[in-house]
Amino acid sequence: MPVEITKQFIEDIQQLIGEKNNDSLLVLLEDVHYADIAEVIEEIYIEEAIYLIRLLESDVTSEVIAELDENVREKILRELSSKEIAEEIDELDTDDAADIISELSENQKEEVISHLEDIEHAKEIVELLRYDENTAGGLMAKELVKVNENWNVLTCVKEMRSQAEEVTRVHSIYVVDDNNKLKGRLSLKDLLTTSTKTAIKDVLIKKVDAVNVQDKAEDVARIMQKYDLEAIPVVDEIGHLVGRITIDDIVDVIKEEAEKDYQMAAGLVDDVEADDSIFELTKARLPWLVLGLFGGLGSVFIMEGYEDIMSDPRYGKLFFFTPLIAAMAGNVGVQSSAIVVQGLANDIIKGSLLSRLFKEVSLSLISGTVLGLLVMLFGLIMPSMMDTLLSFTVAISMLCVIIVAALIGTFVPIILDKRGIDPAIATGPFITTSNDIFGIFLFFYIAKLILGF
Repeated sequence: MPVEITKQFIEDIQQLIGEKNNDSLLVLLEDVHYADIAEVIEEIYIEEAIYLIRLLESDVTSEVIAELDENVREKILRELSSKEIAEEIDELDTDDAADIISELSENQKEEVISHLEDIEHAKEIVELLRYDENTAGGLMAKELVKVNENWNVLTCVKEMRSQAEEVTRVHSIYVVDDNNKLKGRLSLKDLLTTSTKTAIKDVLIKKVDAVNVQDKAEDVARIMQKYDLEAIPVVDEIGHLVGRITIDDIVDVIKEEAEKDYQMAAGLVDDVEADDSIFELTKARLPWLVLGLFGGLGSVFIMEGYEDIMSDPRYGKLFFFTPLIAAMAGNVGVQSSAIVVQGLANDIIKGSLLSRLFKEVSLSLISGTVLGLLVMLFGLIMPSMMDTLLSFTVAISMLCVIIVAALIGTFVPIILDKRGIDPAIATGPFITTSNDIFGIFLFFYIAKLILGF
């Protein structure tokens, strides 16, 4: 059952491990959910974690290992023998088992598989290891309930009872023909209210959503989100039913994609975590920081070209408004790109590029006009800081900068997506830097036109 993993609870576990008080440990953890045990293991020393793994039953620790953070799991698996790992793998569904084995070295993979007691289980795991982890084949589990369309209801129920013993959760009942081709699915209600002599082909539901083993994980997630599916069958290139993907695996995919997009938007080129080495973190951060550096140097050259404006005693105050213009350009660009990237990820960006750009221009016109009027109002309230002409110049410049920033923030992600590049890289440093440069250039160019330089 769920428990609150407090500091005191963890200290109690550590004390009992130190005392080798196995009986009290087992009593304390008897009703604790495996996800909570995984949380405890991530907070204690690796030697204590190994002690717990070896103490508890495999049907519990196998689920615990599957729940662990990859870095913690790697450390624990390194301390376990191939035979011990195989004992844990034997208790897991094929998809979780394949995920864990895929993290091992090639030599250890072979050793662990050779120690698996269930030969059929081992064959299914080996089959799953053939698929890329970012495809439907890499996500699917082999455990499912399927019945033949030529059976009658009575035979079907008997077979379902037998198969269900090997399946943790029965989300759906799939119907296949004699060649194992997916023909449809069964409604439990129809099964219960139909004569036991009725053929399954007469009560099956032919409409069934399915994905191909080579489909991308993100596409599978999108389908399951769109149709609110708890599970989806997986077929091969010729329609054979080969597995199923459940919602818990899709939640992991969605979480990983969100983390990846967030990191890319923040300007991280590699998938990193807070506890990674300084070298790995530097390697992930530095490329976009270099881009930002060159963008900043570009802004310096632009400002140097308009030195005559800044040196004029009447309008030298324009210099003090460059951070405001750059900030507004960056903010609007990131807002526009974030909305577009989110829409592309959820497949809700419809219509032509021209219509999307027209919509963004309309929005930026409204926003720019309101913000420009606020700047002019500020000029009226604080005439010592900016006169009417200066406030008008800043307001018009801001309006133009906001429109351009919105167009860049919209245009770039859509073009990248059309070219098969992840549009998440368009947000963050890329959009901010490019809009800083364009924003400052437009600011001084418009100021030069209005002020007559």
